[in-house]
Amino acid sequence: MKVLLVDDEEDFVTALAERLQLRGMEVQFATDGETALRHMETNPPDVVVLDMMMPGMGGGDVLKRMKAGHSQTPVILLTGHTSIDAGPAGVQQGAFDYLVKPVDISELIAKMENALRSGKSE
Repeated sequence: MKVLLVDDEEDFVTALAERLQLRGMEVQFATDGETALRHMETNPPDVVVLDMMMPGMGGGDVLKRMKAGHSQTPVILLTGHTSIDAGPAGVQQGAFDYLVKPVDISELIAKMENALRSGKSE
């Protein structure tokens, strides 16, 4: 499974990428929305894991642009406790599902596998 992780917290996204790679996944990551969108064009992933709260282009804007260009790629949102309402709102905008940080790696992997199996895009 090819995964694109998008989160402005570099330590978090690096650690998560390493954990997913140890489980045999091909992982690329971006720490901002513009870089994430470039990855979508140059090396489209099977699934995207996207943080909702980022400076500059926020997760909601990134989600809209991803869905406009790659509507079939499932997106799983990450949200913090203080922004928990952003998860359901993102699902209404086309995300497959969401998780609240801190993320349980097993739950994240299960959601990614579920997204690929279902083929749900919106």
